[in-house]
Amino acid sequence: MNNGSVDITFHYPPELFNLLVDVLPLLNRAKSDVLLFFRGAGVSDVVTADIAASLKSAPKNVNKYQMVRTVLERLNAKGESALRERREVLRRVVDFANFDSCWPNDQLKAKGLVASIREVVNQKDAFTRMNNAREEERQMRLAETQRIAAEKRERTSKIENAKQGLYALFGTSATAQERGKMLETALNNLFQAYGVLIRKAFHLVGETGEGIVEQIDGVIELGGTLYFVEMKWYRNPVGKPEISEHLIRLMSRAEARGIFISASDYTEPAIHTVREFLQQKILVLSTLQEIVHLLDQQDDLAEFFTKKIQAAQIHKNPFFCPHNDQRRSTSWRQFGRTSRDHRTP
Repeated sequence: MNNGSVDITFHYPPELFNLLVDVLPLLNRAKSDVLLFFRGAGVSDVVTADIAASLKSAPKNVNKYQMVRTVLERLNAKGESALRERREVLRRVVDFANFDSCWPNDQLKAKGLVASIREVVNQKDAFTRMNNAREEERQMRLAETQRIAAEKRERTSKIENAKQGLYALFGTSATAQERGKMLETALNNLFQAYGVLIRKAFHLVGETGEGIVEQIDGVIELGGTLYFVEMKWYRNPVGKPEISEHLIRLMSRAEARGIFISASDYTEPAIHTVREFLQQKILVLSTLQEIVHLLDQQDDLAEFFTKKIQAAQIHKNPFFCPHNDQRRSTSWRQFGRTSRDHRTP
């Protein structure tokens, strides 16, 4: 019997109570056997002491059915303190299998009553299991909702910290070169906050002692594809030479694609070069202004770049702006003036 069936053992309901009163006298031939049955189920002698005394002094005045009813009523009255005994009584009846111990004329009736009790127990257990399953499912949904909410709060906090780190660049008095390195850190933190960063800035060293042969600003993954990210803080628009360096880096890697992020704009020759390059490799262009606008609108960074990549693939437009409103955001108007104060390194 399932321990989840507390509903029917905490207090025997009338239907089950009456079935037990009817069947226990049939399962035990002698009146003394009834007392032994209860003793075997853990029922204290205190509960049956007066019945045992009456059985000893005037056995003919004692009725098996009345004996059972009295004991079960007393067990019911004890509530939780007799829960173990009530469960054991019920378990022994449900598990009863050898009806040869019954009087021959009682065997069929006993089998029928035991079957009825089993049916009641199974129904109650099924109901209890169903309720338990529903509660477990509810708890799982609640836990999942809480987990998602906690992850969302943590992600929002990380994005906000990365956002403030990015905005702080506009107020620094660092040189353009120093600001460029700070931009790498700020944008890498931003990518990491959005859960798309694979690796932050790193460099490659030559095998024959040439020193650093290649500087990688960052690597992200979108849609299962790696994108090498180049980040520049120039005063003047990024031209073809700067773009070409990144194109060469991509050409040396079979499946890699590229993203170029600049604090300034791009020249037409640079955009044209990338557009022609799309026949061989995917490279998309973005400005820091677009990133700031995205943060102001609380949009998703991965979705932003995905739209740019789709525009490059479908329309051969490497400089597509997902924001229909091309006006500068509040943050960019506030800080953009500072970025023009620094010359090209």
